[in-house]
Amino acid sequence: MKVTLERNHLLKSLGHVHRVVERRNTYPILANVLMSATGDGLDLRATDLDIEVTETVPAMTATPGTTTVPAHTLYEIVRKLSDGADVVLETDGNDQMLISSGRSRFHLACLNPDGFPDLKSGAFTHTFAIKVQTLKDLIERTQFAISNEETRYYLNGIFVHTVDGPDGVVMRAVATDGHRLARVEAEAPQGSAGMPGIIIPRKTVAEVLKLLDGVEDEVKVELSDTKIRFTLGGVILLSKLIEGSFPDYERVTPKNNDKALVVDRDSLARAVDRVSTIASERGGKAVKLALTPGQLELSVTNPDHGTANEELAVEFDLEGFEIGFNARYLLEIIAQIRTENATFMFNDAGSPTLVREDGETKALFVLMPMRV
Repeated sequence: MKVTLERNHLLKSLGHVHRVVERRNTYPILANVLMSATGDGLDLRATDLDIEVTETVPAMTATPGTTTVPAHTLYEIVRKLSDGADVVLETDGNDQMLISSGRSRFHLACLNPDGFPDLKSGAFTHTFAIKVQTLKDLIERTQFAISNEETRYYLNGIFVHTVDGPDGVVMRAVATDGHRLARVEAEAPQGSAGMPGIIIPRKTVAEVLKLLDGVEDEVKVELSDTKIRFTLGGVILLSKLIEGSFPDYERVTPKNNDKALVVDRDSLARAVDRVSTIASERGGKAVKLALTPGQLELSVTNPDHGTANEELAVEFDLEGFEIGFNARYLLEIIAQIRTENATFMFNDAGSPTLVREDGETKALFVLMPMRV
């Protein structure tokens, strides 16, 4: 194999594919990127057996061929080459690759491409195109609530499905870790109605979000009960889905919370951030909210460091009560509110709180209280 490429093109594509390669692998071949030189360019493919990313780089092919080389090492080499330089990749057999650019020469050990795994896609039952901004919103506004608890594997991703809404079919994304829940919806893309409910893994949504930066207009999505494939510009990401049943999130979404608090989003975020400065990790970074008509008092007590208090003017005209939250969880939810005001709907100090945007229902967040 012998190909000549422009360094920036190669670096960009390696940046897309090498991220899925784990630093530690049981099988040496999984640390490599598969490179296939054809008349149309150089095809790159990397996988961790759960996700597979492929992309074609423009290249002048002198000699077609296929090999595999260490993905992270190759990326670092190309990253350090001169901007805009030509890069020549050349193999003689399958033992070594010569990487040359200007006066730089590198030799990398190759592994036989016959052992490189292929993440078979199978047949897809649904295909649709979704706007880039829509997909970004669904991911960005729910990703923070994905659980990191591996034993509850069915919570380690975003649950995506379609439901009938008052104005037609909507696509809904939901994530929860048991402490907070995020539910965001958008108009369902044509062709997505009736799609199976799927759980997209945490690593997959993170990679898709990174790849969206270079994509305009729409993303092609194909899915089955076990896999999903995204075509983002010239990059194709194929991923396994999480097997299992996502819990009935409607059951834990408050329906009868009738105590409404309306507060300026930015003022609340800054106040929570300030008082939580002295909060104890041991105490779960707890912040107490004391509500009285027209006023919200936030307070933190840390036996080792002292106390903090701050008052905010709010819209609240009911009998006062107190409730506690994890400050970090509260801040993460406030960060997803895109209207000037945030609306909190309470029941009592021991029940889940519903948080939504002022006048909007496309995004709903649920936060469990904690004792303070």
